[in-house]
Amino acid sequence: MYYLHSLGIFISPSIHFFLQEGVPFDTIILILMLPIIATLIAFFGQVLGIKAFGIYTPLIVTFAFLATNGIKYGITIFVSIILIGMVMRFILKPFRLLYLPRVAIMLTAVAILTLGLLVFGGGLRRTGLAAVSIFPILIMITLVEKFVAVQIEKGNKAALILTLETLFISIIGFFIASSEPLIKLIALRPWVILLTIPLNILLGKWTGLRVSEYFRFREIFKYL
Repeated sequence: MYYLHSLGIFISPSIHFFLQEGVPFDTIILILMLPIIATLIAFFGQVLGIKAFGIYTPLIVTFAFLATNGIKYGITIFVSIILIGMVMRFILKPFRLLYLPRVAIMLTAVAILTLGLLVFGGGLRRTGLAAVSIFPILIMITLVEKFVAVQIEKGNKAALILTLETLFISIIGFFIASSEPLIKLIALRPWVILLTIPLNILLGKWTGLRVSEYFRFREIFKYL
């Protein structure tokens, strides 16, 4: 066991080894946090019935939120990007463009208007918003294609529900991944992430109804 003076926490010998090899502490923790967040998303999907945009999208949005200067800025950018995507789809609909050129135009509009949002934040002296790095923005911009694909396949309502579910899971994931007690636990006992494997095996064998299905079929249950 080693004591990391810069953060005032105890770390395991393996974490100490990674630090000596030049790997930043934040990078180590985020990588080790990934299985925990992925398991959380799997739990939401299998047990609660919150599907979101699969497992990968809410996972990367969670890490995008962690990379922004506060959750409020991450949510602001997320919501703005989705709204811009929705508006652009209706604007482009009369042109009857093929899928790829249409998405390219939408991404162009999203990029320009997102830059405008950052400038607007800077004008309001919201330096945290103006200083958001490009990588979380790019991650969240990729949501536009997912959103459009679901809109085309399942309609506006389904796309909006999946977007809200993705946002909900990502916010929960953000607070878990930024939890100081959990960070200290992982730094001291990184092997705890291996516990996610048996948990996912149990989730993979889940055969019961999801919580959302109890609400969905509540009228039927009244007659059972």
